[in-house]
Amino acid sequence: SYGNKKKIEYRSSIHSFSLHLSIYRYITLNFAITIVIMIHRVRFNSVARVAKSLDHGSQKLCSNSTARQFSTIRRLGLDNPNMSQAVVHNGIVYVSGQVDATATDIQGQTKNVLSKIDSLLKEAGTDKSKLLTASIWVKDIDKDFKAMNGVWSQWIDPENKPVRATVEANMASPDILVEVQVSAAL
Repeated sequence: SYGNKKKIEYRSSIHSFSLHLSIYRYITLNFAITIVIMIHRVRFNSVARVAKSLDHGSQKLCSNSTARQFSTIRRLGLDNPNMSQAVVHNGIVYVSGQVDATATDIQGQTKNVLSKIDSLLKEAGTDKSKLLTASIWVKDIDKDFKAMNGVWSQWIDPENKPVRATVEANMASPDILVEVQVSAAL
């Protein structure tokens, strides 16, 4: 009976040790999880504070009337039912492709088109010295490129040339010889 008692006590102590070990593991695991959660909360709160401060900073920035104007979209030249002649957004003016059917030659059409672009840029609050991009479509590039490019070179601000692409293209109307589309910074 003494030996059985020892076995029972031994088993009880093993069971007790096992139970204590399980409880210890459970507490340790819960403690570790709690620590991880706390760390994530601190990180999240830090991120949230940083985001909040950035948002507050951007609100300060947006209180400036110029910044507020950049976040809106302004459309100019709405007489055409299919498009705006220009759109101003985030400090950029996008001018739609401008054409002229009043002149009969490439030089006249190019001058008139560039004059329209000057007017639209002025209405938007900028000018050709702030051009960013230009796309030019010419009906017959072999015949008309040199004459068109001569007018363009006289018109463009030599210190502030935009990036440009010029290609030959079929036009929407047979009397149109050139179309020019630009974008400019405010």
